[in-house]
Amino acid sequence: MKYMLLVCGDDTNDASGMAPVEPWVEELGDRGVRQHGHRLALPADAVTVRVRGGEVLRTDGPFAETKEYVAGFDILECDTLEEAIEAAAKHPVATIGAMEVRPFWEDEDAEGEIRRLDAELTDAARAGDVERVVACYARDAEVVEDGRHRRGVEALRKACEAVGPVTREVLEFQVHVDESIAFGHALVRTDGNLLRVTTGYRNVGPRWLIVHEHATEATS
Repeated sequence: MKYMLLVCGDDTNDASGMAPVEPWVEELGDRGVRQHGHRLALPADAVTVRVRGGEVLRTDGPFAETKEYVAGFDILECDTLEEAIEAAAKHPVATIGAMEVRPFWEDEDAEGEIRRLDAELTDAARAGDVERVVACYARDAEVVEDGRHRRGVEALRKACEAVGPVTREVLEFQVHVDESIAFGHALVRTDGNLLRVTTGYRNVGPRWLIVHEHATEATS
């Protein structure tokens, strides 16, 4: 389960005696608990946006006037809420501010969606359906195969039109998902050629798309 930690500072408290954050980051990173995170600029640099009656209203500063403000965030991968709370309690800012621990909304199967995208690519390649093939890629996708570099879906479309239907068989496929990006490593046989394929994916909202694909001939 993923948890978001909102690191809330308090500008009325003295932070001069606070322990450094780096050891906390390194310790959780080494254990594979902390996925990523970052500090945020001060509230004075924030911009609050509202839309009322079709008009965009912009206000410099935070959403609410308060002593506490969000100073940064961290994303943790923990087995339980208690484990996430324990990690939050060890964050140095917890001694002068507060840590909000909130679970991610768990209604998505990102790995399943990526595997379905790969199956769609396989079916489209076998059918020689160029439009279905290019629909699996982002518009700015880069595809490298045995030294041939193609950038953008138009270049990919021309290459697919020139080749025609391709027999594509995925022998191995491993996926690692990290929020809005993912990486896949596959062993793919295409028309008798055995390729090792590394693929980068990006979540573009309602679906995942391929943004980078690198294929090289597999060697024993």
